[in-house]
Amino acid sequence: MLTENEKRFMDFWKTHRDREKSFFRQLLIGIPIGLLFSIPILILLFSGKLWYKRADAVANTQTSPVVLVVAVIIITAFIAVFYKRQQWEMKEQQYKELKNKEAKQSKLIEEKQQ
Repeated sequence: MLTENEKRFMDFWKTHRDREKSFFRQLLIGIPIGLLFSIPILILLFSGKLWYKRADAVANTQTSPVVLVVAVIIITAFIAVFYKRQQWEMKEQQYKELKNKEAKQSKLIEEKQQ
């Protein structure tokens, strides 16, 4: 028998699974997680000016700030979408397992009644 939480999850996921799969929704909701990965990169790059002057000088001559900003945006977007897509897959797997469990239980009940 399914618990009350499992039934509520199945009802929720049945109505929200298509909306949660949208690429733009995954991107927008996952941006904070993506920023958790990309902001430390910026902090490390800019804090290098304080503790290692030569590395900062080499970095300034060889890299463009535009390339750095584009790289950080790409990292943020990739992590955001990857994280939310992973969550979606886990919820989808749980939903399918619960549906199979429910189907097996209903099949057992039918067999007992016959």
